[in-house]
Amino acid sequence: MSRRLAAEAIGSFFLFACVVGSGIMGENLADGNVAIALLANTLATGFILAVLIAMLGPVSGAHFNPAVTLAFAIRREIAPSEAVLFVALQLAGGVVGVLAAHLMFDLPVWQLSAKARTGTGQWLGEAIATFGLVFTILATLKVNKAWVPASVGLYIAAAYWFTSSTSFANPAITVGRSLTDTFSGIAPGNVIAFVIAQLAGAVLAVWCAKWLYAKEAEESLKPRSE
Repeated sequence: MSRRLAAEAIGSFFLFACVVGSGIMGENLADGNVAIALLANTLATGFILAVLIAMLGPVSGAHFNPAVTLAFAIRREIAPSEAVLFVALQLAGGVVGVLAAHLMFDLPVWQLSAKARTGTGQWLGEAIATFGLVFTILATLKVNKAWVPASVGLYIAAAYWFTSSTSFANPAITVGRSLTDTFSGIAPGNVIAFVIAQLAGAVLAVWCAKWLYAKEAEESLKPRSE
């Protein structure tokens, strides 16, 4: 368990540091072009997710996300007590990652975001983004487990662009991003609505994946003839 928790903390540290740090770097180099800054943020996030899942997945499952942990808890693949510890380490490691990003770019360490992200469109965007992320994980685990790292990285890279919210899809990173007044930030007052939408999307994805792959699950339980 100590190794699994360490993997979640380390993975969350690098994920959060990447999201915030690449946002800062992108904004610094884009000369006011928000599309270029977002593209830089997108590519870095997609790449780091694929790497982190590939190397830490065998240790902890590479959740780095309370919505993903909730999904596996609903499926009874992780005990409730373990899920609570996972979420605590995701938040702790992630927040340290945000602070580290500030230090790397010589910014004030402690910040609160002033960037408003709210409204029905963005809440729906977060529900859809998180549904898609959790569904991608569960479906790919079912059909081709080796593709999970690439699939998650590619999905998030795409969702940055097709969702109105730029696809946070992660309650822990939503909290972490409220602590940075940089490109990737979100005002603290907007966090709760994002988190509710994310959790709703995750729960719906669990149900949908269970229903869609029910036949495959039944087939896997049937005895095989010699």
